[in-house]
Amino acid sequence: MVDPAPSRHRPRVLVVVLAGGAGGRLTPLTDHRAKPSLPFGGSYRLIDIALSQVAHSGLQDVWVIEQYEPHALNDHLASGRPWDLDRTHGGLRILPPFVRGDGEEALAAGNADALVQHRHLLAEAAPDVVITMSADHVFRLDLRDVLDTHAAAGATLTIVTTDPPAADDPTRFAWVGVEDGTVTAFEYKPDEPTGDRICTEVFAFDAPELLTRLETLADARSSAGDYGDRLVPELVADGGVAEHRLEGYWRDVGTINAYHLAHMELLDDEPPLRLDDPAWPLLTGSIVGGPARVGVGAEVVGSLLSPGVIVHGAVEGSVLGRNVVVEAGALVRASVVGDDAVVRAGAVVDGAIVESGASVGPHDEARNDDGWDVTVYAAP
Repeated sequence: MVDPAPSRHRPRVLVVVLAGGAGGRLTPLTDHRAKPSLPFGGSYRLIDIALSQVAHSGLQDVWVIEQYEPHALNDHLASGRPWDLDRTHGGLRILPPFVRGDGEEALAAGNADALVQHRHLLAEAAPDVVITMSADHVFRLDLRDVLDTHAAAGATLTIVTTDPPAADDPTRFAWVGVEDGTVTAFEYKPDEPTGDRICTEVFAFDAPELLTRLETLADARSSAGDYGDRLVPELVADGGVAEHRLEGYWRDVGTINAYHLAHMELLDDEPPLRLDDPAWPLLTGSIVGGPARVGVGAEVVGSLLSPGVIVHGAVEGSVLGRNVVVEAGALVRASVVGDDAVVRAGAVVDGAIVESGASVGPHDEARNDDGWDVTVYAAP
């Protein structure tokens, strides 16, 4: 009788989605809601992207760290059922802001600082690997591949990298230098980048090493700040940081221009990312609303219509969220229209973003701040 092969050690993986940022570069869309709860692709929310990667990668323990305006986000997350994370043990866990035993509010001043604030819970969970993700990026990635790279390299940290998006502001990103699969340099949003690839803000940390670093940061007088202030640069400087290359589509949609552009890319004849790919569909909470309706005399060309949409006017190359109404005589072109918005008769919405719940008439004014290529119609 042949002895069975020894079972392969499967590390315990904890995924932490950082969803607490105020999203100031997306104002007014984020004035009253957390950035991860923003609509994307009509029927979805930005946080669906991160959670769908987790679900399709077969990972089961996910924490979502919240801070700014979490209410709409909590409503959407519910119990985690859409991502198969409603479990008795493990599954989805929401970490809201809290008050420490000394009476001080534990409010994070950056993504690394958010990990410091919750370091005791991380230690109690005792994972082998901690994967951290942001909730304002659009991409497709099997996290098991990242874990394989991390294990093969015996890394303290594995950074997922990609090519910088064309025509985007290079100073928005963290840039990395790589030699033979090892990360040798890390620049956080430099004025003049010197690297040739950027960080996607998907990280796989060796958990014991991460916890040691977080304790050191907690002992410092100042906030731990963002990843690029101390945590990641110090790990890179000490060596043992590996690269995992993401070859496919990736977009940071944390600005008005980038948010609009990512939607327009969804409308390509061959979109760089299919949200309805049968092999890797974007998963979301319950979709409320009946079928979209296109009235007699309406015209819809090259657009995405979500449940509950009613169109009596013209829609060209646009993405319409749930329960949007476009009245007869209205035109929506190359635009993103949020849930429950109404475009009134006679209005022309061209190259714009309409905030959820807004009503746009023919003479309504839109915002067009410095640096925006699109206009924004804000809700009252």
